[in-house]
Order: sequence, then C-alpha cells, then structure tokens
Amino acid sequence: MAGCVITEECAMAVSVDRVWKVACSGEALQKACAAFIDTVEEEGDGSPGTITTLKLSAAAAANAGGSLMKTRVVVRDHAARVQRNEVLEGGKVRAQLKSQVTEVKLEAAGEGGCLATFRIEYEKLDASKALAPEDQAGLVGAYLGMLKAVEAYLIANPTEYV
Repeated sequence: MAGCVITEECAMAVSVDRVWKVACSGEALQKACAAFIDTVEEEGDGSPGTITTLKLSAAAAANAGGSLMKTRVVVRDHAARVQRNEVLEGGKVRAQLKSQVTEVKLEAAGEGGCLATFRIEYEKLDASKALAPEDQAGLVGAYLGMLKAVEAYLIANPTEYV
C-alpha cells in the first residue's frame, strides 16, 4: 500500500498472553472496553477474512464521528502476536481515505508486562501527502485508548484471561 504510516508504542503492565486473548475475542474486547463499545459482531472464526463490527456507545460515537467501526482481519499470527486489519468503515477520518490498515504487534516486556506497537497505514483519496496533525492524533488516540482500556480492565480483573 502506498501512502502514509503512523507508528506508536504503548507499554502495558499486563502480560502479552492476556492482552492477546482479549484482542482475539470480540466478546472479551467488548467486556474490556464496555465504556465505549456497546456490541461486537464477528462474521467468521477470527482467521483472515473475518469481519468484525463494533457498535460504539453514544459518547464514543460522538468523538469518532460515527456509531460503527467495521474491519476485516488480514493477518492474525498467534505465534508472533500480530494482528493486521483493513478498516472498511467508521470514523470521521475514514471518509478522507482511500484505504486504511491497522496493525498491532504485542511483545513481552519486563516482568509481566508487554509492549504494543501500533501501526496505521493509510492512503488519502485526494493524494495529498498526510492527514492533518489533529486527524492523525485522533486516529492514534482512539486505538491507544482501546489498548489502555484493555490494560485497565485486565489489571482490575487479574483472574480473567489468564
């Protein structure tokens, strides 16, 4: 994909295995992110081609610019702890884009922690070079917010997803 790339890292105080279990389960993701995800629907078994639709809460939808986020799994590598999704619809920034792909890679870090490396690749419809800084910050903030919500949930519920 030609276009622009945004990369961010997020240190998390929970194990890579626990975060991965939540990332690979629509039910677990909805539970961990209940403040901004009302429902998760999955069409498929989680392997490449699976379509996931997140219905956002009213507050999250107001910030995101829409009530749905729909993605298709491109890669889910359990051994490498990498998930790559194509964003099909959702969010106010998506209307400016020809394509958008997200990737999260989880790696063990420290004692009981992990490092999440988040990558967003996108190509704009109008062929201009990059999204405005505030739009880039909004994209990154939304995804990092989900990771932080998962982390907070797992810390508060130490016996879940072990």
